[in-house]
Amino acid sequence: MKKPYRLILFIVLIAGLATALSSCSKIGGTLNKLKGSGPTVEESSDLPARDSTPRVYLPQAPGSQTANGGGGAIDFSNAASGYVMCKYDGSNPTIKVQVAFEGQTPYTYVLMPNVGFTAFPLSQGNGNYTVSVFTNVSGDQYAQATSTNFSAQMADEYQPFLHSNQYASFTPESALVAKAAEEAAPRKTDLGVVENIYIFVTENVTYDYAKAATVQSGYIPNPDETLATGTGICFDYASLTSSMLRSQGIPTKLVVGYAGEAYHAWISVHVPGEGWVDGVIDFKNEDWTRMDPTFSASGDKADPNQVGDGTSYSPLYDY
Repeated sequence: MKKPYRLILFIVLIAGLATALSSCSKIGGTLNKLKGSGPTVEESSDLPARDSTPRVYLPQAPGSQTANGGGGAIDFSNAASGYVMCKYDGSNPTIKVQVAFEGQTPYTYVLMPNVGFTAFPLSQGNGNYTVSVFTNVSGDQYAQATSTNFSAQMADEYQPFLHSNQYASFTPESALVAKAAEEAAPRKTDLGVVENIYIFVTENVTYDYAKAATVQSGYIPNPDETLATGTGICFDYASLTSSMLRSQGIPTKLVVGYAGEAYHAWISVHVPGEGWVDGVIDFKNEDWTRMDPTFSASGDKADPNQVGDGTSYSPLYDY
């Protein structure tokens, strides 16, 4: 059987960069452009049925390894499972978390105060991490509330991309988990499930241009809300799709970086026997077109100097 893919869903992440908003507003046409496409991944009738029972890996904060101070708390008890838990209980309304790996550029997140622990992935793999909770002093100035260093040694490199976390949040009771199982049930392979879930999202979520124009820095998506309303910005598309795939036990990275000068995010999935599928993709079938993130809403092609053949894509962060 021919290999009918390489697969990636492209979207723009709203993570506080104002310049991302203008790029994000062009993506809705790309996602809607593929509506009506039917399944194209070939699956042999001889293949056994795939178990579509949800596999929800919920993060926990058991308290066996912690750091506390200044209202902040860090629980790294499950570093071997690919995540760390952070919370802040205090009066400061503006909190950030930084996850730094062996001197590399840290990942910075907004932490909502007084809501309990939130999970953040240790997405850079095995090694030494420094995790810190910061409280806002004024403007862009922050003071450290608490910080800790630890070594993460994961037996399974895919764990950071299977668990629920801040950007891909779900529980066993989430509507998206049930919908993912429904979409996965007819398919026999992980790639088939990826295709079904992708088609479902693009056919049932419409782009919200008004939201894109008014979204605030620090926005955190709610994938169940996106499923319920059927609308969202690019970050919502990413969150819903990655959450649905993870709930089916398919490791999924939410990758943030640049396509030329445009700030973007895209999804990379792990396919057994193939590894991480993380290039620009086509389904090798006439019903599918290249999923290029910078088509305009009217369907016009993007500036080829910005996107070109995909070699201009530069990943920065994996979530």
